[in-house]
Amino acid sequence: MDKRVLEDYIDACEFIKETEAEIKKLEMKKRFVQDKVRGSNPDWPYEERSFSLGGSVETAADAFTLAREKRILEEQRKVASDLKLGVEEWMKEIPFRMQRIIRYKFFNRLSWEEVAMLMGRKCTAGSVRMEYQRFMEEN
Repeated sequence: MDKRVLEDYIDACEFIKETEAEIKKLEMKKRFVQDKVRGSNPDWPYEERSFSLGGSVETAADAFTLAREKRILEEQRKVASDLKLGVEEWMKEIPFRMQRIIRYKFFNRLSWEEVAMLMGRKCTAGSVRMEYQRFMEEN
C-alpha cells in the first residue's frame, strides 16, 4: 500500500457519493406531464366531471441513454467500492497507532501539526511524519 492508494481511497469515497447523486439526478431527468380531461360517470346519474391525468414522457432513445449512463456510473461506483474495501482491509492489518495517523492525515485531511497534536505523547509534526514515512517504506 502506498500514499497514492490512500489518496485514491479518499477520492473513491467521494466518487461513490457523487455517483449516487448523479444517478438520482438522471432518474429525475424524466419529464412529467399533467393534464385534465372532462367526462362523466359511467353510471346514472350521468354528471360531468373533471379528471386529472399524469405521466412521464420518455422516448425510447431517452430511456436507452439513461440506462447506458446509469450502467456506466454503476460500473465506476463498483471500481471505487472495491478500492475502498481494499484499503479498509489493509487498515485492519496495521498497528493501531499507524491507523490513527493515516486516518487523521488522509481520511480527515489534517496537517501534520494537527495529527501530532491529536497523537499526544509530546509528538511533533516532523516525528509523526517520519514515523509514517518509515512505516510506508517498510510495507
